[in-house]
Amino acid sequence: MAFESVPAPWSPEHQIHRPVLTRRILDSEEKAAFPLDGKVPRYLHFATSRENQWNHQRGYRIQIVSFAGDHLPEASTMEKSISWGRYKLAVTKRKEEEMTSTCIYNQNDPWDPLVVFADFINNETIINEDLVAWISTGFLHVPHSEDIPNTVTVGNGVGFFLRPYNFFDFDPSINSPDGVSFTADQDASKCDINQAACLQKTASCSHSLPPYTYSGFQNLTSH
Repeated sequence: MAFESVPAPWSPEHQIHRPVLTRRILDSEEKAAFPLDGKVPRYLHFATSRENQWNHQRGYRIQIVSFAGDHLPEASTMEKSISWGRYKLAVTKRKEEEMTSTCIYNQNDPWDPLVVFADFINNETIINEDLVAWISTGFLHVPHSEDIPNTVTVGNGVGFFLRPYNFFDFDPSINSPDGVSFTADQDASKCDINQAACLQKTASCSHSLPPYTYSGFQNLTSH
């Protein structure tokens, strides 16, 4: 996001600032590594050369909704073992020898770790490559009395969203109806009338449920 200065339509002698979207292609691992204490673009879009019917590049958006807490100082002799914590997000070229950001043995010898994530970022190109997005999420919870008997989950959410962004031609959820409408003269057991009637035919693992009947409340009038 950026701001541009334009004359106010109702008062041309004055200037107003309005937000605009700017686009920048990050073509290397160094450019696509965002430090924990730095700013992350509002829209992180992974695009392909293929287009949807609206002539927009198909892709996905990463939307991070929580960030990890303070990281160890890089001067620490143990920091290399968890150097993935330096970044909110880092995008690297996919390699078979770079499958995980750490390993279980790092905790045994954090001063000489087997896997140093920071070494993954060596300024290689990420254009037209298979990519890996390394995302650090987390939160710090300090116990308090309202955690008794159960820890409150509101406000303690952690994670990110991987959202299709121009990947489809329309909202794919419209193919997952949550309601069925039919009239009395239509046969609700036919798939073209009631899509839910086809579930047991298309999903072999679904249970065969008996027909549901309801005869009203009984044996309540005497109480």
